Amino acid sequence: MAAKKTKGTEDVLLILCKSVQNVLSFATKSDISFSPVVMKTTKTCLKPDIGCFVLFEGGFSGLVVMNFSAGSALEIYRNYLISMGMPEEELTANHTSDEVANSLGELMNQIVGNFQSELKNELLISVNQSQPKMIVLNQELLVAINARIDNPQYRRVSFETADNNLFYVELAVEKMEFVELLPLEKVAAVDLDTIIEEEKAKNSGKTKPDTEMADDDFMKELGL
Repeated sequence: MAAKKTKGTEDVLLILCKSVQNVLSFATKSDISFSPVVMKTTKTCLKPDIGCFVLFEGGFSGLVVMNFSAGSALEIYRNYLISMGMPEEELTANHTSDEVANSLGELMNQIVGNFQSELKNELLISVNQSQPKMIVLNQELLVAINARIDNPQYRRVSFETADNNLFYVELAVEKMEFVELLPLEKVAAVDLDTIIEEEKAKNSGKTKPDTEMADDDFMKELGL
């Protein structure tokens, strides 16, 4: 009897990394690459200059964190808005601006949407997400995120923009293994155009996207 195919944490991480790469490359019309090497860590942190995260539950429980340097945040923000026709002279040069946070929030929602779609396509697994949170951090502050995850597995992957600015994606998930009992029949994947248009439709008429800057209650939860 042939050995049953199994998938685990690294397979889920690869789906996430491809979602980040594909969405950001498509949205910014620029090259985004990620390291073929993954780092196993012992915790997940929000790090300077901008950190954002979202929780998942459903087929599995987990946490995704994205940490941007000021350079990577501004580059992605500027390329994203320029690709949509925004005049360059109207763009901010300050990474702490709400415009940068809102743009990264929109992109994170698009990444999450693509990740959910690809999980369903590749593994026939559905997950629900929390509302993404964002926080601007200074060089003196690291915030550890302790999600309620049994036997957590921590992974970190570095990404690089076209201008060689770095940002990082971290994944914390419960230890899991998916064993293929029968051959998987993949569902039709949703293309990036559809995901981005749906996100734009959700945010039309809003003063800001569903991603929120961390509020006072959230800061208290972190002990700050």
